[in-house]
Amino acid sequence: MLPDFSEITKGKPEKKLVVGLKKSGGRNNTGRITVRHRGGGHKKLYRTIDFHGYPERYGRVLSIEYDPNRTARIALVQFEDGKKEYIIAPVGLQRGDSVLCGSRAEFRAGHRLPLQAIPEGTVISNIELVPGRGGQVARAAGAAATLMVRGDKFAQVKLPSGEIRLFPVQCLATIGQVSNPEHKYESSGKAGRTRWMGIRPTVRGVAMNPVDHPMGGGEGKGKGHQSQSPWAQPSKGYKTRRRAKPSDRLILQRRKQ
Repeated sequence: MLPDFSEITKGKPEKKLVVGLKKSGGRNNTGRITVRHRGGGHKKLYRTIDFHGYPERYGRVLSIEYDPNRTARIALVQFEDGKKEYIIAPVGLQRGDSVLCGSRAEFRAGHRLPLQAIPEGTVISNIELVPGRGGQVARAAGAAATLMVRGDKFAQVKLPSGEIRLFPVQCLATIGQVSNPEHKYESSGKAGRTRWMGIRPTVRGVAMNPVDHPMGGGEGKGKGHQSQSPWAQPSKGYKTRRRAKPSDRLILQRRKQ
């Protein structure tokens, strides 16, 4: 399945809201590869997204646009003072719709409200972890969290992963599911399209030599290896989360039981 661009209403991005994007090829500041399988790809301009949603600002959607830097669609919004911003577009948001942020906002898709003003059972997205920091959770295409229980200080939210977590009730969230929910059914169709996205080929560890990978070597197809990363870290069932992390107290139910 190829992507559907039927909701796109504009071709070129807003010039004042884009910046150049330099490719790293997966390399750090010393030139060493720290992220494998990156390189090449089509040129892209980065769209500056407003994840904060400043309170009590009324705006109107000018267009729904494609963003090569993320899976979701973005909406160009013009506010009352004439300033334009890009936001993550939820499902159902269309050109000409109004956008409002704050406790006075109506309960409708695209409006941004604090958790204390959102009814329980509502589907939300682009949620703040810390009040005022900007949306950090549920921002990918089709992502949707559910507000389960709301208390005086914290609200219980079920995340797309299945994890249930506490959020301060002052945190802002956008009403509705993130746009482009069909993204998970997309297929590249050919190797070339994957290269356009800046993704290079992946070679299996068992096909390498022992000097290149802990799973390499052996006469014929070696099967006597534990699944490992190139740095001999177990790749299945190995916990990488730091012990006694401060946010552990806010997690009521892990995504894996």
